Amino acid sequence: MKFYKKDIPGVFLIEAQPLKDDRGMFFRHFCKKEFEKNDLETNILQTNVSKNTAAYTLRGLHYQHKPYQEAKTMFCISGAFYDIIVDLRPGSATFLKWISVELHEDEPVSLHLPGGCANGYLTLKDNTSILYYMSEFYVPDAYTGIRYNDPLFKFRWPSEPRVISEKDRTYPDFDPKSVQ
Repeated sequence: MKFYKKDIPGVFLIEAQPLKDDRGMFFRHFCKKEFEKNDLETNILQTNVSKNTAAYTLRGLHYQHKPYQEAKTMFCISGAFYDIIVDLRPGSATFLKWISVELHEDEPVSLHLPGGCANGYLTLKDNTSILYYMSEFYVPDAYTGIRYNDPLFKFRWPSEPRVISEKDRTYPDFDPKSVQ
């Protein structure tokens, strides 16, 4: 596995090193030893799968408040998606900064983000499925989000969402003091 640091501390793209033959390919998606060597969270408490029927479905940007912050490792099982990660850690040098990445089914690459970051994604193809490893349980009272078009962040999405939940579409303008 190869680990590539992104511009927000603790965010990595993780490239698997697949073994390929006439049957297809085989690769490790998670290795506790290699994650620990790169100072990434290895405590997996929950695994989730998101199946999205339509292209341009938007989910997020979601996060959980302290003490239930979630580290996530995400992988595109089918289709493709564009993901935005926002640093919501008040002591971080990149507090309130965001980056984006794309993941595709034909690339053995995962995205890891640390607890204290929000993330949301827009599917780029029909029938996009995403696998998540989570370091924390879902806690409804700690769960919240940032609206995909919040004026504070000026997010740049590759397309306007066509499918979005009412909750994700109507989050109020983000208040940075809400994570202090």
